[in-house]
Amino acid sequence: MIEQNAKPGAIALDEMLNDIEVPSLDVPELGALLVSDKSKDLFEEKKRKAWKELDAAEARCDFAPNRMRITNRGGVFFITLWKKSVYGRTLTDIKGDDDMVGFFADNITPLIRSVLGSFLSPDDFAVVTTPKRRHKERNFATLIAIRIAEQLGLPFFEDCAFAPSKHRVGTVFTANNIPPHRNIIVFDDFVTTGQTLVSMQNLLVSLGKNCTFFVGINNKL
Repeated sequence: MIEQNAKPGAIALDEMLNDIEVPSLDVPELGALLVSDKSKDLFEEKKRKAWKELDAAEARCDFAPNRMRITNRGGVFFITLWKKSVYGRTLTDIKGDDDMVGFFADNITPLIRSVLGSFLSPDDFAVVTTPKRRHKERNFATLIAIRIAEQLGLPFFEDCAFAPSKHRVGTVFTANNIPPHRNIIVFDDFVTTGQTLVSMQNLLVSLGKNCTFFVGINNKL
């Protein structure tokens, strides 16, 4: 209702406000995306204080769908399926979960097929991943790449390149177990600066290879 001292011609906003519908703010269900036999809770609280302190500063991912994108960093184009988020599991927690190996592979493989074609000849294509730096016994990216290669029916070449140090910027990789195939699918689990992919491209292109880069999580908001 308009106040009695309102100026002539004033609009009665109270009636307009009553007609406005507030949009639903329901959060999409993420549980169905990550259902496994063990039914792991994405937001399960860590029991140890040390883990809580680590989680507070570490990047996370909620695996929300429809986050696929093509990104160019340092001159390398790569395709990612998910994106870093404010909530979700920490990257360390994800890497330590054996169930996530199959989850990554089962989602990345259809993406590769949709981009490169449903049939990829094992005579023309091979799968590799980036050099092992810290986790050399149980390397998360390697385990996923092996599973992706199996699902695509392609050969996987482990340790095709070595990194002389743990530094990523400006690193020159050393060739090791290079596939004879001309077309190389390079998979990495996470990417932040993109410098590792740049070093892989510099190495493989110099050897006459055609490279396509696929990454699980784009670790940048």
